[in-house]
Amino acid sequence: MPVIGFLNSQTPETFAPPLRAFRQGLKEAGFVEGENVIIEYRWAEGQFERLPALAAELVRRQVAVIAATSTPAAQAAKAATTTTPIVFLIGEDPVRLGLVASLARPGGNLTGINNLTGELTAKRLELLREMLPGAARIAVLVNPANARNAENTLRDTETAARAIGLQIQVLNASTSREIDAAFATFVRERPDAVFVGLDVFFISRRAQLVNLASRHALPATYPLRDFAEVGGLMSYGANAADTFRHIGVYAGRILKGTKPADLPVVQASKFELVINAQAARILGLTIPPTLLARADEVIE
Repeated sequence: MPVIGFLNSQTPETFAPPLRAFRQGLKEAGFVEGENVIIEYRWAEGQFERLPALAAELVRRQVAVIAATSTPAAQAAKAATTTTPIVFLIGEDPVRLGLVASLARPGGNLTGINNLTGELTAKRLELLREMLPGAARIAVLVNPANARNAENTLRDTETAARAIGLQIQVLNASTSREIDAAFATFVRERPDAVFVGLDVFFISRRAQLVNLASRHALPATYPLRDFAEVGGLMSYGANAADTFRHIGVYAGRILKGTKPADLPVVQASKFELVINAQAARILGLTIPPTLLARADEVIE
């Protein structure tokens, strides 16, 4: 049976729904785990420095294709092999990152999905401003351990904030304890809202982030519906199930003989605004009717 290497920065416990979507995409392409394909999983568990060794392991295992499901994972996989096909899921321009030659003609052994995280930053800030029309100062939380991602988030946030007259305060967190410390700072300095950057570490700590925001009555916006589902006020981002399903489809097509160079990079096209009405009530917020009308889902 062919073997797929699944390389991820997180832990399997936090990743059940995306994995279901990935397997669904594989099924659509004609492959079912355990029946006609094997999946070798490698989890970095939030330690990005482990990714190069994990990618090298998969290459030595001679997998047929590597599914690299974050920007650091994609970069580690690319550094590990120039021949094994790689399907990536990243949040920024893969041409700018040097992963592919162009979106339409990737060229080498990589292709995949761009979920347009950076491009969505301005929209997320606008939606937050709509929820909180009086907001003037926003705290932005980034993970310095994922340096490139943090730099991009800050660049995009600062540009978008300037355009709509918001002040930005930046705080870093790359451990659970540092998240606690960041919220202690928020409590002291009372920004009008918190903007949580898209980062695999923050996704794995979503319950902690949402609980702290709720406990300290801080309105916060998040990059994925996973946060709103566990009590976060609002999220706006690419539909994760759709992007992971697409990775599964591409991995299946490569198993059938298609070369990555012949599969154009797909840009995410399904985005969702999820609002948690219960969180809004706890914060004493009235959700503007215009925002309610545009929400893809309102969690009661």
